[in-house]
Amino acid sequence: MLSRITQRQLEYFVASGEAGSLLGASERIHVSSPSISAAITHIESELGVQLFIRHHAQGVSLTTIGRQVLKEAKLILEQMNNLYTIASESLNMVRGPLRVGCLESLAPMITPELVFGFGRAFPGVRISQVEGNHEQLLEKLRSSEIDIALTYDLATSDDIDFQPLAQLPPYVMVGEHHPLANLQAVTLHDLETYPMVLLDIPWSREYFMSLFMQAGVTPNIVMRSSNLEVVRAMVANGVGFSIANVRPKANLSQDGKRLIRVRLSGEHRPMRLGYATANNAQLSRLVSAFAERCRMFVSDQYIPGMAAPSFFDPHAVRVLKGVS
Repeated sequence: MLSRITQRQLEYFVASGEAGSLLGASERIHVSSPSISAAITHIESELGVQLFIRHHAQGVSLTTIGRQVLKEAKLILEQMNNLYTIASESLNMVRGPLRVGCLESLAPMITPELVFGFGRAFPGVRISQVEGNHEQLLEKLRSSEIDIALTYDLATSDDIDFQPLAQLPPYVMVGEHHPLANLQAVTLHDLETYPMVLLDIPWSREYFMSLFMQAGVTPNIVMRSSNLEVVRAMVANGVGFSIANVRPKANLSQDGKRLIRVRLSGEHRPMRLGYATANNAQLSRLVSAFAERCRMFVSDQYIPGMAAPSFFDPHAVRVLKGVS
């Protein structure tokens, strides 16, 4: 319930309880009396109790429950101040340059919240970001051009440490007028006769082709692109279907046409999203702090900028068109 009551509102309430009047609280915290009154009314509405007895000339006195709430509100504010103190001490230790690499197909979705949110949390950090394909990111880790990379488990290497965070199972992407758009699910054999648009970047390309190879199917590839948004636009415009793992929250291509996700039946290896570092690199406090943020913010239930993989339930009774 307290999640709907802000810290500022609690501060207004405590100031009024201690001052014994809205005017006294206003003078004490330099906030207008109507704003304080509105905050108190909001808290009373959220808690379902009366906190003050109102008197003339903006005088107030606490009710019995109001005195109990005042005591707890002071404890909550004290605990929140302690959190800021801890965070402030941490800010002084986490500082310096941080060079983050990100797979180019992932960067528009996950970096605004994950990477630059980290920069906002730690003002002493100077972030630079590099986008590239999987091979390019691994080479930059080996040459110490970047400190950490957000990528997939597409190619294992003894000199690279990969920490998985979330699984992204493959699905079929079609335009809203495609013959498969209204189906609950399709198999790779169902796709064999339809034209395909391939996301053609190193290791992702091999991953997609391996899905067909394992099923003994040869896809009818009519168009390729190394740009995910170009692939999405081709699919939305009816050029063909595609297979993808990332799930942008928007089910529209950049030219405004609708895309439909259809479940891919069968057992298929998902891509695993995570972060990679060089095995021979000593992780600084800064890099370790960013890695911890990645572990806290990315999971099968939540990926910044994406519809969660868990939403696309393989046991769902039907495909939800136009829903992320």
